[in-house]
Amino acid sequence: MINLIVRLIVSTIVVIAASRVLQGFYVDTTQTAIMVAIVMGLLNTFIKPILLFFSLPITILTLGLFYFVINILIVYLCDYLVDGFSVSSILAALLFSLGLSLAQAIVGIFLD
Repeated sequence: MINLIVRLIVSTIVVIAASRVLQGFYVDTTQTAIMVAIVMGLLNTFIKPILLFFSLPITILTLGLFYFVINILIVYLCDYLVDGFSVSSILAALLFSLGLSLAQAIVGIFLD
């Protein structure tokens, strides 16, 4: 349970930092950032594996580069689902997903 809370806090911090650093990436309030972190966690847990499974041939064909497209789609889906959160450029969505993945990987190293 503590691992989940730590990951949620780190994700929220990454969302807030991204909204201040990246142009084209906007988060309304801290509560919205928490909601974005929760929704991103749920989408990465349930939807992303399904997308990865069905896009496996094209991912192999592009030598893994299509994985970035899936990450961008997940961010845009989160943008659609959460009010007060908007992403207006593909580059901002890509950089956010990479930053979130990097932060979660670092947290995973320390928690495991």
